[in-house]
Amino acid sequence: MREQLLKLKDEALAAIVNAPDVATIQEMRVRYLGKKSDLSLALGGLGKLPSIEERKAMGALGNELKQAVSAALDDREAVLGEGELEVRLAAERIDVTLPGRPVRRGHLHILNQVINRIEDLFIAMGYEVAETRQVETDWYNFEALNIPKGHPARDAQDSFYMTDDVLLRTHTSNTQIRYMLEVAKGRTPVKIICPGRVFRRDFEDATHSAQFHQVEGLVIDKGINMATLKGTLVEMAHGLFGAGVGIRLRPSYFPFTEPSAEMDISCIFCKGKGCRTCKGSGWIEIGGSGMVHPNVLRHGGYDPEEVSGWAFGYGPERVAMLMYGIEDIRHFTNSDMRFVRQF
Repeated sequence: MREQLLKLKDEALAAIVNAPDVATIQEMRVRYLGKKSDLSLALGGLGKLPSIEERKAMGALGNELKQAVSAALDDREAVLGEGELEVRLAAERIDVTLPGRPVRRGHLHILNQVINRIEDLFIAMGYEVAETRQVETDWYNFEALNIPKGHPARDAQDSFYMTDDVLLRTHTSNTQIRYMLEVAKGRTPVKIICPGRVFRRDFEDATHSAQFHQVEGLVIDKGINMATLKGTLVEMAHGLFGAGVGIRLRPSYFPFTEPSAEMDISCIFCKGKGCRTCKGSGWIEIGGSGMVHPNVLRHGGYDPEEVSGWAFGYGPERVAMLMYGIEDIRHFTNSDMRFVRQF
């Protein structure tokens, strides 16, 4: 039996030295040290030996052989493991000196930037920012603003109706009426600006859209007149377009103001000399303004004999198009990231 055990040892050690990988080593552990291995089967026959001394001697030799084979397997596995690790590290090596891929950071849409700039300008003048619902009733959107049913002004503000009395607002003037009735409740002074999204059934082109934004302003107090209106508009124009920009008011008509005026600024491109943008006039129209109509004051809970007010309104899209040379209003809503990332 001694010769058999030594032969099994020599065969196992020779095979272990030539094992090509760790997986083979795992197979050899079962083959040479498992319960059904030749070595285990040979040691299982110790009980057939004639003397106790011989059985003890062969048992001790068998244990030495198992320890030798196990140690050889461990040594070979360690060597192969280091080699495989080196190969894996080489294959997965990362060059830490390469520049990383930059993470693109988002930013406010250009319209939000312009609206925020307008809000900051008026907040600095003591105004409050007021907002309200975009789905409105006919009374708040039209009738309370001196535009009764059948009024011709409704043709220019055709909207999207959900019912005969509920529609998407056509201007942010509904905020003015709701603020007067629900917040101010007859107190003065009232100094608010009303930014927000509005909707009209316009055919879309480079200068018209079915949805756009407005910023409106409202001031109500005793002694309010056109002079204070113009002074505020001058301050606004200087804050948006620079101190060298002039302003003029042209007589016009709006059903919710009387008297009413169109608001123009001197052309920021030709400095008032006349160019293609201003059509040779030297002026660019921005929006509308005027003294709040007495009927609107009454609907808002104020006595026009006691107080007066003025209002104005214009589109942030128009302002952004002038400030940044944007030629088509549809760029603001078409989700083209090439446009959005410019600002």
